[in-house]
Amino acid sequence: MESKPIFIGRHAEQSQLQEAMDSGKAEFVAVFGRRRVGKTYLVKQFFGNKFDFYATGIYGASIKEQLANFTRQLNQQSKVTYPQAADWWEAFDNLRSHLSTIKRRHITVFIDEMPWMDTPNSRFISALELFWNSWAADQPRLKLVVCGSATTWMTNKLIGGRGGLHNRVTRRIHLHPFTLAETEEFLARSGFVWNRYTITELYMIMGGVPFYLGLLNKRQTFHQNINRLFFNPQGDLIAEYDILFSSLFKDSSAYQRVVEALNRKARGLTRMEIQEITGMQGGGLTEVLRNLENCDFIRRYNAFGKLQRDAMFQLVDQYTLFYLHFRREFNSGNPDYWSANMESAGHRAWSGYAFEQVCLRHIPQIKRALGISGVNSEVCAWSGSGGQIDLIINRNDQVINLCEMKYTSAPFKLTKAYYEKMSSRRELFREQTRTRKALHLTLVTTYPLSHTQYSEMIPSIVTLDDLFVD
Repeated sequence: MESKPIFIGRHAEQSQLQEAMDSGKAEFVAVFGRRRVGKTYLVKQFFGNKFDFYATGIYGASIKEQLANFTRQLNQQSKVTYPQAADWWEAFDNLRSHLSTIKRRHITVFIDEMPWMDTPNSRFISALELFWNSWAADQPRLKLVVCGSATTWMTNKLIGGRGGLHNRVTRRIHLHPFTLAETEEFLARSGFVWNRYTITELYMIMGGVPFYLGLLNKRQTFHQNINRLFFNPQGDLIAEYDILFSSLFKDSSAYQRVVEALNRKARGLTRMEIQEITGMQGGGLTEVLRNLENCDFIRRYNAFGKLQRDAMFQLVDQYTLFYLHFRREFNSGNPDYWSANMESAGHRAWSGYAFEQVCLRHIPQIKRALGISGVNSEVCAWSGSGGQIDLIINRNDQVINLCEMKYTSAPFKLTKAYYEKMSSRRELFREQTRTRKALHLTLVTTYPLSHTQYSEMIPSIVTLDDLFVD
């Protein structure tokens, strides 16, 4: 293959694609993840946008329109005039005829937005099963890559399907949003000169979603960009909330009910609490929670000392959190709202919680800064009588890091009162959990601490610079 373009991040995903190319066997690669996260971009850039066949599904199109588009793409790329396919069996037969003529070392096929091709009563999955099982799986040169934003379809019908495609997908690539380091690199390559504090606040609003980052204007300040995208009547990210869920999930209203229930409580909810608020239960709720987790909207975690069945579910998608907190009920009509409210109590409350979510997305970086990357550990939280700790790293080396996350615009001054608060919470945790492990107070904050008589009494400090390590 030709030399690859320079990517931002995506190292593990590129390795999986390269391993598929070099495997010497037929490969069926499924790429899935949150909308706007860069699935199509990854595949096209890796292959240099050169495929022996490429087609994409059309959102909301009929089976007739989908088949016509598929046939049109096949005719253009094969230079052969195949008749209009009457159904998906005939469409895949025509594709097989085309691919059988290719003599190169690799045969690469990319079908984008595959879930949209599976219209009601189209029997698309049955035709795909026959194509793969009767011919494609026996072609060691063939590399079939498919992706789609409709996560329920990708995980239930393709990856987790129980029919003829059961266990046929050879590689699963779950594409996640950028980290802070990758976001910084993206912005630098786009000509932005923002500092890490500004980039972190941007991440608290948008997360590391490449498409959203691509909407930024380098000629505007950070605050001007947020005003334009969210609070201007024509803002590009105002309608995104409803589009986001309708494109990802078949029953989008059910997913929005769960997300909006989770938005009520910062620490998250148990499954029973979600049931009580939404009225959903059984397998339907299980599927919604699983798919929200697969799309990086929520995280599942255990409270310290609790069993798996007592897991908590927490909303962690930065865009969704920001939208529900500030934009959904926005009625001031002020297009400069964000700039005008930077010092408000609402902004301060939101920023503290949003920074916690950024930290939770960067646990590997926190562990690296603490020098414990190689130590097996469990990340959890604790809520007891009289206090709670949102990030606990319970290590197998008989140490527990009790993490306090503090977002400030200047170096944090650790006062006697704040140190005593942290110490009191540590002793409360020790008393109520009866742990015998050593308890290390850990502070995750924006800048190194201002020097006080108490700053040396916190053994572990993690700063923004640590979170930006790739």
